[in-house]
Amino acid sequence: MKIYLASASPRRKELLRQIGLSFKTMPSAVEEKITKTEPQEVVEELSYRKAVDVCGRLVEQGREDFVVIGADTVVSCWGEILGKPTDREDACRMLSRLQGGSHQVYTGVTLAWKNREMPPMYHTFSECTDVTMYSMTQEEIERYADSGEPMDKAGAYAIQGLCAAYIQGVCGDYNNVVGLPVGRVYQELKKRGLLEEASRK
Repeated sequence: MKIYLASASPRRKELLRQIGLSFKTMPSAVEEKITKTEPQEVVEELSYRKAVDVCGRLVEQGREDFVVIGADTVVSCWGEILGKPTDREDACRMLSRLQGGSHQVYTGVTLAWKNREMPPMYHTFSECTDVTMYSMTQEEIERYADSGEPMDKAGAYAIQGLCAAYIQGVCGDYNNVVGLPVGRVYQELKKRGLLEEASRK
């Protein structure tokens, strides 16, 4: 059983490699359009749509015995859902909201798998991590935005990058903030016997 990651994110790929999983990448073509209002529902819906998209393409190609990992991450602060910034100004706005306080990072994950003649099966879950940031001056916010690092990150920051200088504390799964709760992913795969199937292929 082959594992496919429905994402081109280098951070998610690195996290899966870190726990020793062999996989291929097949990025989803699904538009990340938010239709929900609760962050947990948002990430679960988007992860599901991504996994279904890639699963459907694999089925069309006649593939069997595979598992797809779809994921999506957003930041929630004071009731506002923060995805990826649209431009530098948007990144500065997001960072201004986050600095000097706490916020939540939600990652939704959907596993989609197909065994031989059986129809595809799906399992969706999410993780939430609390992150507290030190206060940032306007100059620090603008300098960080100018680095370019925030532009493809939910909430406009990378906890494992330059923004580590402003992280005061993390309560929950650190990897969840990076982009994928790989410990939970591993356990969910293991619970369903999908790791054993993958190791035999």
